[in-house]
Amino acid sequence: MFSLLPLSFREWQHHPWRHSAAVLAVGLGVALAWSVHLINTSALQEFAAAVRSANGQADAVVRGARDGFDEAVLDRLAADPAVLAASPVVEVDTYARSADGSRVAVKLLGIDLFSVAAFAPDLLPRPHDAIDNRLAPLDPLRLFANLAARERLGLSGAQAQLALQSGPSWLQRQWSGDVAAGGGPLLVSDIAGVQAGFGMVGRLSRIDLKLAPGATPRMVEPLVQALQPLAPGLSLSAVEDSQQRVSNLSRAYRVNLTVLALVALFVGSFLVYSVTALSVAQRTPQWALLGILGLPSAQRMQLVLLESAILGAAGSAMGLALGTVLAQAAMKWLAGDLGGGVLGTAAAAPPPLVWQTWAPWAFGGLGVLAAVVGAWVPSRHAQRLQPAQAIKGLGAASSAGQSPAIPMALCALGSALAFVPPIYELPLAAYASVAAWLFGGVGLVPWAIGALLQRAPRPAGALPLLALERAQAQRHTATAAVAGVVASLALCVALTVMVASFREGVSQWLDAVLPADLYARTAQTSALAEQAWLPPEFVTKVAALPGVRRVQAARTRALSFEPGRPSVALIARELGPDASAALPFVAAPKRAGPQEIGVYVSEAMVALYGARVGTELNLPLERPLRVRVLGVWRDYARQFGTIAIDAAAYRAHTADQRINDLALWLEPGADLGAIQTALRSAAPDPAMLDFASTAELRRISLGIFDRSFAVTRYLQLVAIAIGLLGIAASLSAQVLARRKEFGLLAHLGVTRRQVIALVVLESAAWLLAGVVVGLCLGAVISVVLVHVVNPQSFHWTMELVWPQARLAGLAAAVLAAGLFTAAWSARHAAGRSAVLAVKEDW
Repeated sequence: MFSLLPLSFREWQHHPWRHSAAVLAVGLGVALAWSVHLINTSALQEFAAAVRSANGQADAVVRGARDGFDEAVLDRLAADPAVLAASPVVEVDTYARSADGSRVAVKLLGIDLFSVAAFAPDLLPRPHDAIDNRLAPLDPLRLFANLAARERLGLSGAQAQLALQSGPSWLQRQWSGDVAAGGGPLLVSDIAGVQAGFGMVGRLSRIDLKLAPGATPRMVEPLVQALQPLAPGLSLSAVEDSQQRVSNLSRAYRVNLTVLALVALFVGSFLVYSVTALSVAQRTPQWALLGILGLPSAQRMQLVLLESAILGAAGSAMGLALGTVLAQAAMKWLAGDLGGGVLGTAAAAPPPLVWQTWAPWAFGGLGVLAAVVGAWVPSRHAQRLQPAQAIKGLGAASSAGQSPAIPMALCALGSALAFVPPIYELPLAAYASVAAWLFGGVGLVPWAIGALLQRAPRPAGALPLLALERAQAQRHTATAAVAGVVASLALCVALTVMVASFREGVSQWLDAVLPADLYARTAQTSALAEQAWLPPEFVTKVAALPGVRRVQAARTRALSFEPGRPSVALIARELGPDASAALPFVAAPKRAGPQEIGVYVSEAMVALYGARVGTELNLPLERPLRVRVLGVWRDYARQFGTIAIDAAAYRAHTADQRINDLALWLEPGADLGAIQTALRSAAPDPAMLDFASTAELRRISLGIFDRSFAVTRYLQLVAIAIGLLGIAASLSAQVLARRKEFGLLAHLGVTRRQVIALVVLESAAWLLAGVVVGLCLGAVISVVLVHVVNPQSFHWTMELVWPQARLAGLAAAVLAAGLFTAAWSARHAAGRSAVLAVKEDW
């Protein structure tokens, strides 16, 4: 087999650009998928290293509610025989004031200096050389910063002053040294100072445990459960849960981005198919001669597949190199998390690329597999070729006897897979459903063409009638001509409908959740909101400002329902007797019963925690609160769950009067800038308020949406371009295979222009049917994407929107471009050589 490769090398040498396009298509698909894998793997490995650096060698971690738990738990755990050592930690997410006066989000850890060394040496403070006092790490007014914090805060000098936000005020601390821990901005101080400064005296955030030899976390679990009355919500978990939690934050985003990257590889396989089909057609005399000389048909097929595998390997090698460069650039410019911010605040330097031994081989193998799959049908044509007929230019064997059973079975499988629930909380079956529908739909092209052409009226002219009859008789060859168009158009339709549905859903959602004229907030996240809040009297001051008609305050905080999952956002705001006027509900909410406290959950709460209407939830507050779910609403801003509760019920249970968000309705003609200035003046600190008008929030939100889906437009252009290249290659192959037929027509008086018209008319019939199939297939895939993939990935739903004008324009553009490509291919392939091709028969 390998002895025949010189024939392949000559083919590649004669047509370098054509095969280079196939290599490039495979390479781009591999590069996109490989770069996404490298970026996310490296970022997650860096985060895991930061977790290990901060948590050290703990065997297990005990956590409670976000506001902490009674430190008496420490003594009870330390006395357990299964526990060798225990180290208390206080964690605070807050803001620090940088050298330029801006706020920087930081994590502050309060540690016990005498126990932390055995657990996390990287957290040990290292005082500056200028500090003589060796007991400086025990000073509650001193802070020690890691590299990311020093760079983000602009710390310099021997002992700089540093301000930390604690509610509406700022605490003054002294930067006195460093810690070796990596990751995002991190500050370390003595535990007593953190407890006193942030209202956590007598309370802890977590306890790191080292277990006795032979002990397991399960042996400590009964004691943790027995301590629930002392510390409600107490839980025992492995250190890896922190890494899993952050991995869950970005998992759906990473998987969907990888699938979109593989779409480029998928459409690239169609280009390999078209290029290989053209190559097989042009080399028909060569295949025929080899067959006459004794080369078995199976080896002809193997040679075609081997050629494609070599092209795929070349494309994969190029893709791996290009993907590595793209990943390195993304790690530098997008902070290692693709700009999504899902891995916390950025580290001081981009993390190094992490190579897993199996990964390059796996992604390289995907490229080779895509090329081999693309070459499978042309290789079968080379195998079925009859040497005695092909040497006379009579073409390949007919495929008319093929059955539609396999394509129909694939479509049925795609329908069944769409109803499979998520696997590991990912829409893996839905992705398989889309693939099954694509392959099944492309396979049904000949029968769709036959069904459409049978109902077409018979034309009067001889040439149109000949074109129609041949298009119907040779409809099985249409798959080669329009497969790329069907696949690319279906994907374009599906992406267009999905983006239009999502954008319309977001637009309507913004109209519902942004009824006020101006919004102000104290923190970017619900975790930071615990240390950046306003007192209740601030609302009274704001309501009295000139130009302010109405003020609505809200309290936002994070709740942890499960250790391995991201936190859920709790929003306490005025809902009134009719909550449907305040929230965009999926269905009409119910009313609370007597003595019941009702809450309204986002769709993610239903998907992740089963919080359906009528079920009861235990909110892990300072005192657990039993509530009933009264309604489900859409929240496109928070992927992992939101709970809305009436502010009066929340305050009555918790006595928490703090405020994080303000919505202001203004008088007509009010000066927006003047009101913002007045609000800053009334705030305890002018820098702690961020403002945005409704129009600005809408513009920013939709701008972020458009940037997020910009990659889909790129994929649409790539898919259409590859589909048109496939038409050109496939039609050229068919015209070359029909040279004897065209030569005979020429001798019968048919002009070259009429031959080109004949090919264009045949192609028009196939393309029209292909466009119809592509639109129908795209509509089916749209339903799967909108109603299955999206809810299973991001836990929210939307209504289907059919942008009819855009879809009609897309179909018309593809049809026009396809006809132009068909005419161009026929003009270049049906030349004078067609007349000379029959000279040996005269």
